[in-house]
Amino acid sequence: MIKNLTLSTDLYQINMMYAYYKKGMETTRAVFDVFFRKTPCGAGYAIFAGLEQVLDYITSIQFTEEDLAYLRSVYPYEEDFLDKLRHFRFTGSVIAAAEGEIVFPGEPLLIVEAPIFEAQMIETAILTIINHQTLIATKAARIVGAAKGDAVLEFGLRRAQGTEAGYYGARAAYIGGVAATSNVLAGRDFGIPVKGTHAHSFVQLFDNELEAFDAYSESFPDETVLLVDTYDTLTVGIPHAIKIGKTLKEQGKRLLGIRLDSGDIAYLSKQARTMLDEAGLTDVPIVASSDLDEYLIQDLKNQGACISAWGVGTNLITSSDCPALGGVYKLAAIYQDGRWIPRLKISENPAKITNPGFKKVIRFYDENSGRPLGDLITLQEESIPRDKITMFDPLFPHKRKTIRHYRVRELLSPVIVNGQCTGAAPELEQIRRYAQDELQHFPQEIRRLTNPHIYHVDLSQTLWDLKQELIHQDRE
Repeated sequence: MIKNLTLSTDLYQINMMYAYYKKGMETTRAVFDVFFRKTPCGAGYAIFAGLEQVLDYITSIQFTEEDLAYLRSVYPYEEDFLDKLRHFRFTGSVIAAAEGEIVFPGEPLLIVEAPIFEAQMIETAILTIINHQTLIATKAARIVGAAKGDAVLEFGLRRAQGTEAGYYGARAAYIGGVAATSNVLAGRDFGIPVKGTHAHSFVQLFDNELEAFDAYSESFPDETVLLVDTYDTLTVGIPHAIKIGKTLKEQGKRLLGIRLDSGDIAYLSKQARTMLDEAGLTDVPIVASSDLDEYLIQDLKNQGACISAWGVGTNLITSSDCPALGGVYKLAAIYQDGRWIPRLKISENPAKITNPGFKKVIRFYDENSGRPLGDLITLQEESIPRDKITMFDPLFPHKRKTIRHYRVRELLSPVIVNGQCTGAAPELEQIRRYAQDELQHFPQEIRRLTNPHIYHVDLSQTLWDLKQELIHQDRE
């Protein structure tokens, strides 16, 4: 793992910091929003992940003499500027959603308020961390949802885009709901349960499959799961596994499972279930792997596959069908003359026009059922009416709905104040439980795999009016 992430940034961040320094603007305070415009993998939601690593990064930035020497070789920066880097410490504040929060396009996940010199420095690493872990947590949640209560095991390290992606990907997948990982380092460092069986090579090393199974069960009599498809699943693999299962049963132990890793999983699992049951091994579960994703798992479930647990590797740890989240870090306001001046990015694409100002995010819940009704992005100083509120689509404002009988919750809370974390990060298990509990509050229509219902994230009337005013001013 990379221990010092200080230089894990784009060169243009350093160059902008240098330009601010040259113009005497480095102390200008600014507000930046972190958000994404499109949910990953066609999902109706995303799970916010990576906050703990973001906070660790922000509070530990420190340029070494080696770092500064390298920057001198890149460009002849003035020594006074390099000295500012030498003494760099983040002194600003950050508000953020709780890690594990269910989040949606357009709403800030995290807001940075700091001198521009500091706020610019941290952009790249924040996006790297949040984009990756939020993507994998969301992908994992979709796969876990497709499994409908069966255990999902993350087996992706060997296919990850590097050891660091596998390491933090395992963490994010656990937040998304997987039951365990094969990644030993992630298991040790994050407290994730670790699981593993054996490979085909283990079977091939022995003169015959039964000898291999016997050796493995003798080594792990309380943890025996056998991979049965090295040669022929139905005529060799499963019969040999049944012999081992009966031997373990005579010893007062139990075969913990067989694993299918190739072939027609639906057909083989049904045949395997029949063979195990007829042998009296009705309590032996069947685990499936082999390039699984949420769609294939859903299809196998619909076919009645007799699978109790799913080992998912490549398609989870790489989020193969949508390998990037695309979160962005956009300037929203600067502090001048004793007040916050909103800033706006204009685009020919209306969806890419940013929301100005120092903001907050409010989630509305049905007062009786507790079901989320929608999110509202407002300016910090706005208050929320308690009797009724009319929400509207910010791109199509004629689409409106009025809601009543609700309770509200602010999604963003201070996590860094004046450069210091406001408290210890929650345990990973707590984050995982929070994500799973929150997701269950949302209706199935939002959680379905294809064509999910769109959850409404709207702008307050005040914020929308401000945005239109700034757009009009820009055109003039």
